[in-house]
Amino acid sequence: MGCFKGVVAVGYINEAIDEGNPLRTLETLLLPTANISDVDPAHAQHYQDVLYHAKSQKLGDSESVSKVLWLDEIQQAVDDANVDKDRAKQWVTLVVDVNQCLEGKKSSDILSVLKSSTSNANDIIPECADKYYDALVKAKELKSERVSSDGSWLKLNLHKKYDYYYNTDSKESSWVTPESCLYKESWLTGKEIEDIIEEVTVGYIRENIWSASEELLLRFQATSSGPILREEFEARKSFLHEQEENVVKIQAFWKGYKQRKEYMHRRQTFIDNTDSIVKIQSWFRMATARKSYLSRLQYFRDHNNEIVKIQSLLRANKARDDYKTLVGSENPPLTVIRKFVYLLDQSDLDFQEELEVARLREEVVTKIRANQQLEKDLNLMDIKIGLLVKNRITLEDVISHSKKLNKKKGGEMEILNNTDNQGIKSLSKERRKTLETYQQLFYLLQTNPLYLAKLIFQMPQNKSTKFMDTVIFTLYNYASNQREEYLLLKLFKTALEEEIKSKVDQVQDIVTGNPTVIKMVVSFNRGARGQNTLRQLLAPVVKEIIDDKSLIINTNPVEVYKAWVNQLETQTGEASKLPYDVTTEQALTYPEVKNKLEASIENLRRVTDKVLNSIISSLDLLPYGLRYIAKVLKNSIHEKFPDATEDELLKIVGNLLYYRYMNPAIVAPDGFDIIDMTAGGQINSDQRRNLGSVAKVLQHAASNKLFEGENEHLSSMNNYLSETYQEFRKYFKEACNVPEPEEKFNMDKYTDLVTVSKPVIYISIEEIISTHSLLLEHQDAIAPEKNDLLSELLGSLGEVPTVESFLGEGAVDPNDPNKANTLSQLSKTEISLVLTSKYDIEDGEAIDSRSLMIKTKKLIIDVIRNQPGNTLTEILETPATAQQEVDHATDMVSRAMIDSRTPEEMKHSQSMIEDAQLPLEQKKRKIQRNLRTLEQTGHVSSENKYQDILNEIAKDIRNQRIYRKLRKAELAKLQQTLNALNKKAAFYEEQINYYDTYIKTCLDNLKRKNTRRSIKLDGKGEPKGAKRAKPVKYTAAKLHEKGVLLDIDDLQTNQFKNVTFDIIATEDVGIFDVRSKFLGVEMEKVQLNIQDLLQMQYEGVAVMKMFDKVKVNVNLLIYLLNKKFYGK
Repeated sequence: MGCFKGVVAVGYINEAIDEGNPLRTLETLLLPTANISDVDPAHAQHYQDVLYHAKSQKLGDSESVSKVLWLDEIQQAVDDANVDKDRAKQWVTLVVDVNQCLEGKKSSDILSVLKSSTSNANDIIPECADKYYDALVKAKELKSERVSSDGSWLKLNLHKKYDYYYNTDSKESSWVTPESCLYKESWLTGKEIEDIIEEVTVGYIRENIWSASEELLLRFQATSSGPILREEFEARKSFLHEQEENVVKIQAFWKGYKQRKEYMHRRQTFIDNTDSIVKIQSWFRMATARKSYLSRLQYFRDHNNEIVKIQSLLRANKARDDYKTLVGSENPPLTVIRKFVYLLDQSDLDFQEELEVARLREEVVTKIRANQQLEKDLNLMDIKIGLLVKNRITLEDVISHSKKLNKKKGGEMEILNNTDNQGIKSLSKERRKTLETYQQLFYLLQTNPLYLAKLIFQMPQNKSTKFMDTVIFTLYNYASNQREEYLLLKLFKTALEEEIKSKVDQVQDIVTGNPTVIKMVVSFNRGARGQNTLRQLLAPVVKEIIDDKSLIINTNPVEVYKAWVNQLETQTGEASKLPYDVTTEQALTYPEVKNKLEASIENLRRVTDKVLNSIISSLDLLPYGLRYIAKVLKNSIHEKFPDATEDELLKIVGNLLYYRYMNPAIVAPDGFDIIDMTAGGQINSDQRRNLGSVAKVLQHAASNKLFEGENEHLSSMNNYLSETYQEFRKYFKEACNVPEPEEKFNMDKYTDLVTVSKPVIYISIEEIISTHSLLLEHQDAIAPEKNDLLSELLGSLGEVPTVESFLGEGAVDPNDPNKANTLSQLSKTEISLVLTSKYDIEDGEAIDSRSLMIKTKKLIIDVIRNQPGNTLTEILETPATAQQEVDHATDMVSRAMIDSRTPEEMKHSQSMIEDAQLPLEQKKRKIQRNLRTLEQTGHVSSENKYQDILNEIAKDIRNQRIYRKLRKAELAKLQQTLNALNKKAAFYEEQINYYDTYIKTCLDNLKRKNTRRSIKLDGKGEPKGAKRAKPVKYTAAKLHEKGVLLDIDDLQTNQFKNVTFDIIATEDVGIFDVRSKFLGVEMEKVQLNIQDLLQMQYEGVAVMKMFDKVKVNVNLLIYLLNKKFYGK
């Protein structure tokens, strides 16, 4: 039934097709029984045309049996019509979008428009986007030019038999020719667009196919024209391969022909226009050169800062390379040395710094000596005030000493500055010669440590210590600069090695004894220069211990026990039943004592750790000199005792560094200025015990000594001691790891000869005389050879001079009754000595090889500044030009102007000044003579073109730079030292003010009392109405009975009644005349000073002699005088 309905539908469709009515055909196609799909009513006309055409073809086919279209053929026709419909829409889109894009001049959109509208997107090559646009624009412009009027309809012919119409304005489309149809002829049609695209694409492919990659070839082949073009390409390629030889010949011939033709034409042109070409070339070259120059100049101006930096960098690199050659090369060339000789010139800044160093050094030395004297006087004042309180010394003595202190406080120090033009510094040849000899003597002692090292051990220890504290430290200016510290260390080293060699028999002698040199080293490093180091090292942690009010460390079981008992009695108000006196063992039986002891030990460990960490972490703060002497000590002991173990050697180092240097400062920080104390302030007993306990533990640890015997109760700390010793051991070992002084201070035998200023010391007349006397006394031991330089200088000086001869005539009034006292005061006058070598270069004196070397180097420096040359021999053998002589003379004039501003003590010798004024040629001849002399002594050699002396000049240049650097450091160091000394002086002045206040209080109290004798205050006499105490008379028997008199030589006790003593108070307070009579006949008289008696009592002298035969008890004699004359 269904099949029948389909046949009926086919019949209807064929009938409708034959009628030629599109609507009728559409109705039949839409019949359900026909079952035709995808029928679009809008395109009924096209369905009619396609079906009609299909049926006409079938009718025209003679082989076709049926003359109607069946359902499958109808469906195929409908599908074809739909394809045509889509093709028409695509065509419309392509034409509209492309033409609108061209009219809008949207070149960037052409590629996307073509890709979206073209049936084959592969036909569009992105690389041809610009070419597509240009070709389309050109074609549209040509077409628009031929059109006079333009419509709105587009026409598309499909398969050359169907027409499709589209209105661009109304968007209306039709398969039938519209009424009043006016075409839009200014627009490109789809066919024209596709032809243009194809043409551009084919052209691009043909252009690039020979050089295209495989990927690009695949893209070309994917285009519509690709297969054909590829086929053409392959055929052409095959042909060219077959005819390769001919192709090459043709190409070569053609290229040659073209090149020759072009060359001949160009040549003829040049020949015809030679003059013009030459002129053009010259102008062009000029313009090019000028343009290049101006461009380069402008570039330099635009980059001026960068160019300056680059030039500076290049110069710096060059200078750095030259300096590396100067410093690192074993034999630096003359060309390099010449570049750096200017560094040897002395500038105004150099002179100013030298003068400032000299001023500060003098001020530091003077301040040190003044502080030392103040300290001694303050210590004596402490004693006198103590005696005043305890032993009843007269107040007048204390006041007298206080006045001296105030005099020094006010600046009236016993240092005179008016000796420059009198005495030893007077302007006479004889005295000048003496002064120079003393300067040479002290220079020799300063630079040759062997003399002083021997002298120290020739004197008794007490005398040598005083000599060290005064003369030797003065001689080295208390090591106030690098040179003097270096020389002082050389003395310490020589003396220490001498002492170990001659006086140390066992390793432990250093620890158990009191070596002179070790004592000197420690004293020096704890003095003004090393004090700041100890403060930095210990002050923070010591102050923390002192400020901790809750810290109580008591490791004595008996004291802990007694404190505990006192606490119990205070709390209960009743007497304790516990015994008051116990032994250590008994005290430790009480749990409370043990607990308190354990708490103290724990606190002790904690605090000791802090001090230890402060010491260990501050190795760099230790003075270099102390570390170097520790190194010398270790090496010297090891050399004498090669079997000594490393531990034994490090214990000796620890004895120096910790026990002798640090330990006293921990125990008594107030005594070593580790902490600041106000006048009258002091550390209490608990604080002192805390510090002492810490010091005791560190001392045991440093010597690796455990707690045993009487310290057995502290044995719990033995493990801690062992651990601490290992820390100390590393510390002591590292402390010895220091360079030699020559390396540290960069000193050698020529240093004094190249420095600007000569060394100056500030020494008192008394010290000069004392040193001269000691040298003469021990001359045989320290300089046994007759031709020794020291013996020669001592021979020139002759006998030891007196103070008066040093000061000169008129310095002291010969009629002065206090002449001896005045001379004693004047002996402390300080003078400055400018130290010089015996063999400095001077006219008429013998010149040794060292001085000749210096003189020759200075001449060479003057010559190489003004005359070029690669070697010294080349310069010396080449005559100087007139211009070089003029330049040299100009340099010498400039130098003379600088020398005129040079301080007197820094000027060169007269012979050097005269040498500097010689002409260039004469200097060269003198250099040649000097070099021959030096070659004979082995200092230089002509075989290496005198490179040795050039090496010395290079070394001087290096040292000069280092010296300037060290001088700046020394300035800062001196200023720091001076500030510390000023602070110390301020502290002493505060002490003096405190003592003044105390004395005034005593005077006020004294005035309120009714004493038996008035006190003489002004030294001019007693106040009006004052009564002198009556003389006291005793027989020897009576004094013997009182215990005052003990014995009289050569006289029996029963004869004592015949001897009488009259004791009479003199006008001077505290002075007594004692007259002795035998059987009424006056025998002798002696004077007693109460202050001397009190001093003897203070020093523990119990018995003294009077009249060389009477022995008396000092304490009872003082008591008797106080009772009878002072009513005390």
